[in-house]
Amino acid sequence: MTAADHDAAKIRSTHRIQLHPTIPEAKADEFAKRLFFVSEAILDFSLIRGGGLIGAVDLVLAGAADLDQLSKKLTFMVANDVLAQRQVEHNVVWTADADRLARDVFDELLAGGVASEAGEGQIAIGEPVLSLMDYLDARILELVRSEFGAREFRYPTLISTAAMDRCCYFRSFPHLMMFVSRLHGDVDTYRGFLDDLTDRSDLSGSLRSYCGDFDYCLPPTMCFHTYHQLADRPLREPSMVVTARGKSFRFESRYRRSLERLWDFTIREVVFLGSRDLVLGRRSRLMELTYELVTDLGLGGRCEVANDPFFVDGGTADRVWSQQILRLKYELRLPLEPGRDVAVCSFNFHEQFFSDSYRIESADGTSPVYTACAGYGLERLAFAFLCQHGLDPANWPAPVRRAVIG
Repeated sequence: MTAADHDAAKIRSTHRIQLHPTIPEAKADEFAKRLFFVSEAILDFSLIRGGGLIGAVDLVLAGAADLDQLSKKLTFMVANDVLAQRQVEHNVVWTADADRLARDVFDELLAGGVASEAGEGQIAIGEPVLSLMDYLDARILELVRSEFGAREFRYPTLISTAAMDRCCYFRSFPHLMMFVSRLHGDVDTYRGFLDDLTDRSDLSGSLRSYCGDFDYCLPPTMCFHTYHQLADRPLREPSMVVTARGKSFRFESRYRRSLERLWDFTIREVVFLGSRDLVLGRRSRLMELTYELVTDLGLGGRCEVANDPFFVDGGTADRVWSQQILRLKYELRLPLEPGRDVAVCSFNFHEQFFSDSYRIESADGTSPVYTACAGYGLERLAFAFLCQHGLDPANWPAPVRRAVIG
């Protein structure tokens, strides 16, 4: 953010924008979870409800915003991403009952020095959360190794922009991507940049002037590394199960919150490749094993049909509907406090989309390759555990306490 941006951010104003057309109350969440992505000028918002409809929105804005243009952006988002969605019956696959009410413990983690905010959407964590994350990850890893014979890989943090483009990720989730740039490789660029550093008040402006290479980006999840790894050649075997743990990155704008919604987080990923029936069967089995794990950990929660947060692409509504009606995506959601929960894992089936996009061929060269994946957010899973069991290890299930505390 430049000095001018900082000055603009200090100037706040609140404006009510009428929505035409209005939004049914049933779609309020779909509207709310996209609002901050409409414009970075939006600092906060309140939905104006009445008669079962959202008729307006109060926006807290930074700087001098063009209200006419902002209204047009809202109208586009409402029509394209919200109203076009067809209602699908909420479908819960299974539930696990909790022995106690969950309670948000993030402020206690901050007060105890176990967690500290390192930047927007970035949280530094220490013990015992680190060991708890490692324990939960080890349980998942052992599960997929013993049940499916999963092969583990460690991938680089960066992934090429070209690799992400092969599956058209930018068309579906442009709002989540975070790119890696660098100074353009030229002596004149370095000299000009160093000269500009004499004015330290606008480092961001200098960087924008001299950067322009975006060959790499930060992966939004780990499975793309696997598809890129296996691209343009046949599988060695009729089926394959790959797992990896690594850092993933998503620009969550102002939706960032505690350990439940980070820009920088850790995922344990499991990818299935093979025939359609085999891949679907393995996804179903992994869901069963995850339910058993949740129960063994003494956690309450539910697994339900879900959809990805597609945005601004013309096919958003159809993609959301197809994911829900065809049950392509399930989420495991665990409560953090009464009335609030978080998705700690998703189970996804992709048909032949990724094998076609990355030209992953079957071992025999004739059979189609289908893929599915599951991603476990380790910070979220550990946080949900702490919200349900508390920070005192004496109240944790005995196997967890022994493994983490000793």
